[in-house]
Amino acid sequence: MKRIKLLGVLACLISLNSFGQNTVCFSIVPNPNASDLALSVFTKYVDVFGCGIYAEASVSDEKVLHAAAIWAELIDNDEDGVVDDQLLITELQNSAAIMPIFQADGNAAMNTFFNNYTGNGVSAVLWQTEIDPSQPGHWGDDATIEEIIHTINSVGHAAIYPNAFDFSPNSSLLTTAMDFARGGQFLTIPVPYPASAWYHYDDNTCDYGCMAIEYIYWMLVSNMGILNDVPTCSGIANEWEPCSQVLLQSTDVLGYNLITNPMYKLPQNAPDGNYCPASIGLNEEKLETKFNMYPNPSAGMIHFEFNDNNKSGSIVILNVFGRVIVEEMVYDKSIQIDISALPSGVYLVKCGTQSTKLVVL
Repeated sequence: MKRIKLLGVLACLISLNSFGQNTVCFSIVPNPNASDLALSVFTKYVDVFGCGIYAEASVSDEKVLHAAAIWAELIDNDEDGVVDDQLLITELQNSAAIMPIFQADGNAAMNTFFNNYTGNGVSAVLWQTEIDPSQPGHWGDDATIEEIIHTINSVGHAAIYPNAFDFSPNSSLLTTAMDFARGGQFLTIPVPYPASAWYHYDDNTCDYGCMAIEYIYWMLVSNMGILNDVPTCSGIANEWEPCSQVLLQSTDVLGYNLITNPMYKLPQNAPDGNYCPASIGLNEEKLETKFNMYPNPSAGMIHFEFNDNNKSGSIVILNVFGRVIVEEMVYDKSIQIDISALPSGVYLVKCGTQSTKLVVL
């Protein structure tokens, strides 16, 4: 049974999923695309700004929600409930960007997925063994920030800002900066790297474009302070040297200026695995159209009754990120809307363009 509760409009109360140290305001629902052969291996799904976190049944809810929170924090880095870059989220949605989470590398589900996936929204995957919600992004313990950054950069930023972030040689500000960081332009791994290099990734399976993807990741997490401890700096020195914001700014001037340029709205703050926007700042006293919603709790239907003389317009139900879920025209003083198909969560309900209330399903 759906239970719907009218919360008022002064503050945004959001349905919480709390596991361990993290508070994550998303709900895990059954895979809505289970009929797709590639996606059929997943049973768990979280919608994050119109993009999907998919996971096998064996992956814990805690880890699935951790990935959802990290994705949201990287897209909404100030955590005000609004995406930082509308161009980016539009590109990610249009490309159907997703983060698949598998039980293990090379398992049957992973093979089925890649043997049948034909989309453009996957740049990296996660395995449940490399997710640790208690240590967000910590090198060697939690790869969630790294793999999601790879996806957002490659599926999103490279497409919408190619002059800045394209991965091909001589194509962008990113590759120009990377060539300086590597001590020259190398289409294959040099042996050894020049002594002047501070980025000397040596994985022979990683081509030039792959090097660029890894390079922007190292810069972003160094700028965020995620790598700034002695054991981590020592552990990654064979690949990357400027492990703090101070070192990055002084060592890699081109790269630092690129990732901190406000034009591109790249995330600057380290995700902590907690995501729950606090307020939408609505004031019912100023709303032009007043309406009531009942019963409360609901068994799948909401009844709307209007308190003014407006007999036409629309009722719109949106998720907390502003995405329209249901829209119905109103031709009288009351209307009933079936919400039984909506997943559990928090929704905004608007009448026309002004009146807004919050409901929990």
